[in-house]
Amino acid sequence: ISFGSRKLASSLVVDEGFLAMGPATLASVSAEVVDKVEIKTALVSVFDKAGLEDLGKFLASKGVHILSTGGTAAKLRDLGCTVQDVADYTGSPEILDGRVKTLHPKVHGGLLAARGNAGHEAEMEKHGIRKIDLVVVNLYPFQEAVAKGGDFATCIENIDIGGPAMIRASAKNNAAVTILTSPSQYAKFTQELSDNNGCTTFNFRKNMAAAAYCLTSAYDFAVSGWLAGEVTEPPAKKTVTFELEMPLKYGCNPHQLPAGLCAVAGKKLPFDVVNGTPGYINLLDAINAWQLVHELSQATGLPAAASFKHVSPAGAAIGIPLSDEERIVYEVKDKEMTATAAAYVRARNADPMCSFGDFVAISHEVDMATAMILKIEVSDGIIAPSFVPEALEVLKAKKGGKFIVLKADPNFQYSDLEYRMVGGVGFMQKRNDALFDASKLKEVVTSQKTLPDKAQKDLILASIAIKYTQSNSVGYSKDGMMIGVGAGQQSRVDCVKLAGRKVATWWLRFHPKVKGLKFKDGVKRQDRVNARVRYIEGDMEEAEKTEWLKNFDAPPEALTTEEKSAFLKGLDGVAISSDAFFPFRDSIDHATRLGVKYVAQPGGSVADAEVIEACNTYGMAMAFTKLRLFHH
Repeated sequence: ISFGSRKLASSLVVDEGFLAMGPATLASVSAEVVDKVEIKTALVSVFDKAGLEDLGKFLASKGVHILSTGGTAAKLRDLGCTVQDVADYTGSPEILDGRVKTLHPKVHGGLLAARGNAGHEAEMEKHGIRKIDLVVVNLYPFQEAVAKGGDFATCIENIDIGGPAMIRASAKNNAAVTILTSPSQYAKFTQELSDNNGCTTFNFRKNMAAAAYCLTSAYDFAVSGWLAGEVTEPPAKKTVTFELEMPLKYGCNPHQLPAGLCAVAGKKLPFDVVNGTPGYINLLDAINAWQLVHELSQATGLPAAASFKHVSPAGAAIGIPLSDEERIVYEVKDKEMTATAAAYVRARNADPMCSFGDFVAISHEVDMATAMILKIEVSDGIIAPSFVPEALEVLKAKKGGKFIVLKADPNFQYSDLEYRMVGGVGFMQKRNDALFDASKLKEVVTSQKTLPDKAQKDLILASIAIKYTQSNSVGYSKDGMMIGVGAGQQSRVDCVKLAGRKVATWWLRFHPKVKGLKFKDGVKRQDRVNARVRYIEGDMEEAEKTEWLKNFDAPPEALTTEEKSAFLKGLDGVAISSDAFFPFRDSIDHATRLGVKYVAQPGGSVADAEVIEACNTYGMAMAFTKLRLFHH
């Protein structure tokens, strides 16, 4: 069966073989493919006129005959180009308020005709169709119309029809036609013609065609995605477009190449790279950490900070002033301390061993006090909404100028839906945009009903922190800082114990023996941190202990198990939050050893009654949040 010059590639006999083969396809059309095609005629119709002046002058210098419309034609004439209005060429005026300008056989025939095909050449001659060698088109700003809150009719009017039709036609006929869809391509094009005596090469045309189809695909996705949100029966097929913004050195591991950072659905990135070269995991940390601190600041009204490693927080905190003792233990006694700086000091000191080489997120502008704290810590990078100029210079100088600085957009509008691919399967879900604030703590189910303001802030902090922690997760908090995060365990009680071990280490850093450790001069800050942790843990092999002792002038007196147990009994007023319900009371039984008095969890377990009973036994106040916070 033939349709003009197009022929079906297989028979339309309906049998099992055909059904297995699937729908028939069209055969190729006979055409002459040459490497170099001289640009003699161009069709130029652009909404965005950036770069048009230089391009127009270049085309004029090459004597290119230009077909154009409206404002583009007027601009090109002013530049000295030979311009023929499309309406004059086709013999058909622009109609329907400009909705129909270029949708005409004399335009699309000139774009789609197969060069060297005798039949096509004869038809072009018969109908007065001119060969069009170059098309320069960009599209109506549909996404901008949506972003500005345009009503339904306005958004509809900003859907380009003629532009995508010309782009697709030109890209299809890349054997003969060059398509330019962005001002960013103009310089490459002019260089191509300069290098090839007024011609484009087949390789260049194919590259431009590939870019053109990506553009129309993204444009169609933007339209279809918007329209799906305006109807009662959204289509089942979902399309997501990624636009490569910057290549990355590699993915999770060095052998995972290529890798890149992409903007989604035509939106800009939620941050700008100010300094350094971020890697794949750096960016995962930055994106999750920024969302954590942004939400935490919204929920508490205070500056917030997070210290991230491998896509989970080592610590997070809000800007509550430090006590004199905390300043000593955290080694910031002589440092200027603003609320923002205090938030980061607290976040870093939840687990300073794990925070080594962290990625930092700050909810507020980074001031000099915060920058000077960061200056003394080993860290990979930071994301924040702004930086005072002096602070930015301090940060840019870290790591020999390689410290990563990202400027976050606090007004970025996240898409409602998230997509990911794993093992050849696509997943879609609504973004977890639930904001955990004090309203989630209203349902207190224990005999102890009082949740002081300080405890509420700690529970909010812990809940938002575990929202961005790999599940299963449990987090302990006290005095506006996380003091233990248990991430990624299959058993909830193991999360409680893992995080609890970190809580004990944090608290024991305040023990007089730990505060009194006498280090040799010249022992580095992080080495002191690690040495204190190992002193507290105390389970060193002989070879390790020999190396550890080199940090001191004299061997420190051991911190005994009895001394640690006695000191831990002084820990009180701790809050704990779980990303899902406690399935047994064992988590509560363990948490009481670490001074827990306030609990937040979703509830909904068949064992809720026994968990409530355990909390009552220990005098804990527990709120059912009715909000599960799994994160994978």
